[in-house]
Amino acid sequence: MNILILTYWSYKDALVQSYTLPYVRIIRNQNPSNKIFLVTIEHPFHKMNDEEWQNESNKLEKENIELIRFKYDYFGLKMILRILRFIPKLVKLINQQSIETIHAWCMTAGGLGYILSVLTGKKLIIDSYEPHAESMVENGTWKKSSFKFKLLFWLEKKQSNKAKTVIALTKGMANYAKTKYNAIFDNYYIKPALVNMDRFNWKVESYCDIRKNENLENKIVCIYAGKLGGIYLEEEVFDFFKVASSFWGEKLKIFLLTDKNKEEVDALIKKKNISPSCIETQFVTHEKIPYYYQLADFAINPVKPVPSKQYCTSIKDGEYWAMGLPVVITKNISDDSSIIEEEDIGYVLKELSDQQYLKACEKIDALVNMDKKVLRQKITTIANKYRNFTIAENIYKEIYK
Repeated sequence: MNILILTYWSYKDALVQSYTLPYVRIIRNQNPSNKIFLVTIEHPFHKMNDEEWQNESNKLEKENIELIRFKYDYFGLKMILRILRFIPKLVKLINQQSIETIHAWCMTAGGLGYILSVLTGKKLIIDSYEPHAESMVENGTWKKSSFKFKLLFWLEKKQSNKAKTVIALTKGMANYAKTKYNAIFDNYYIKPALVNMDRFNWKVESYCDIRKNENLENKIVCIYAGKLGGIYLEEEVFDFFKVASSFWGEKLKIFLLTDKNKEEVDALIKKKNISPSCIETQFVTHEKIPYYYQLADFAINPVKPVPSKQYCTSIKDGEYWAMGLPVVITKNISDDSSIIEEEDIGYVLKELSDQQYLKACEKIDALVNMDKKVLRQKITTIANKYRNFTIAENIYKEIYK
């Protein structure tokens, strides 16, 4: 049973490297003799040259995984026209390669999966099933009257009623699908964003030694690895940094690992009157991320606290927890906000205000002054409970048995 896996991300994007490929390999292990075809898109920021692409393709080919790519455009009419030109090639591939299952990652790729399933009659599975169209409206990226919203919401409804099997990020997504899409599923699984506990392991390197090498011995180190804007806060992140820099003074060091234009980041630092030496901004490839986490004392996850985010999980929290880091997070984000509050492993911002940012700093200060080994062991135990890959292994074993 060959499988076509659809994504809406570039191969080099962390969403493929850490959020898709590990699961693809778990699926691969269920049926080693059958082939997986992995579709990615090529965003200009993550573009690979022909040599890089060939090297990665050759590596995956040894695992019986064939890599496919097409060019990226922002979701809209231009991207739809590009996808429409690509659909005949995928239909031909499905028929020629005896593909029995179309496995789409998230609901944007699920729209393409729905069209292919209708055209070929093949089974459709939606993985990482979460609302996207309403989320884009809630975070201010789209308007509800826009063509983009109407199209994606329609595709979300269609794919939800077409797919008999979905793998959601939260239990509550089933009620959302029933209410919004009038969809009820034969097979409903829950798989939050999981983490490779071998790669994200705070015991791999010596916390003290690497902090010494980076001249961070007497610092309080905050880390954020992710985007600014879109589903994430932007100006508010720097408002928090401003309060944190006032609270800790020169002891504070922030690593901001983002693909945001450095000039724009510098402008925000200047606007908020934060010392430039306090923040180090750079883009870091995903394989290097654990090293920077190892330097940190705590992390932030500034997801915009909009209603649809209660149905999503962020891989960042799992990675932070696996590295033993307490987290400052916004309210009502998946189950993560309640886990952080109930387990006392960070701070949940009740609102976006200087008063709450100060309370977060006070809580983090109390936590980081605990015994480092005890704190990290507590947090990694929670990571193993909620974000271990054994959850995915059990689900895919059931689906692809």
